[in-house]
Amino acid sequence: MSDRRQRIHELVLALLAQQSDLELLDGDATGPAGLSGFAARDPGSWLERNRRVVQRYQALVRSALTLDALVDQEVGSD
Repeated sequence: MSDRRQRIHELVLALLAQQSDLELLDGDATGPAGLSGFAARDPGSWLERNRRVVQRYQALVRSALTLDALVDQEVGSD
């Protein structure tokens, strides 16, 4: 793994550690007997929730990339 990729990986892990209410994606909306739980009532809400969770993770990765670029810029300007 490249040094930069390793730094970004560590930054993402550090940002994840700071999250107090970390959510995980819901698994398959269907159970063994078809839709179950809230997905049976509204599959759109299941998709919307998972979309929000993915967007939150994407924001964490973008933040790590930005932090890495800023550190790189500061170190390079010395």
